[in-house]
Amino acid sequence: MRTVMAFGTFDFLHPGHQFYLKKARALGDYLVVVVSRDRNVRIIKGKKPLNSEKDRLQLVKQLRFVDKAILGDRIVRKWSVIKRFHPTAIALGYDQWASIPSLRKQLGKADLHPRIVRIKAFKPKKNNSIRMRKH
Repeated sequence: MRTVMAFGTFDFLHPGHQFYLKKARALGDYLVVVVSRDRNVRIIKGKKPLNSEKDRLQLVKQLRFVDKAILGDRIVRKWSVIKRFHPTAIALGYDQWASIPSLRKQLGKADLHPRIVRIKAFKPKKNNSIRMRKH
């Protein structure tokens, strides 16, 4: 079975998120979505999410094409959720911070070697979280 992991905050679950997760799902047989912890969102984005990690997790769990949704590591770049599932692929959104070569190198140090795929944007001028928050 080919397991794919996708990561995100998912503060507003909009069509761009659904596009990203559907494309991630198409990379394998089983999709695990990792929802960022509130604390980590503040560290990475510099602001707290509007919705709690538990509420965001519940939204993602309701998507029929998501096989499993979990909360992420409490410590940024710890990789324990990746170690737990040993995915064959990791899907990154078009606007996620990670550099593929850097991520590949960091995961390699933990003896993890998934394929890393950056998913293209879905109408980025219309369907991104910043624009959705303003409306």
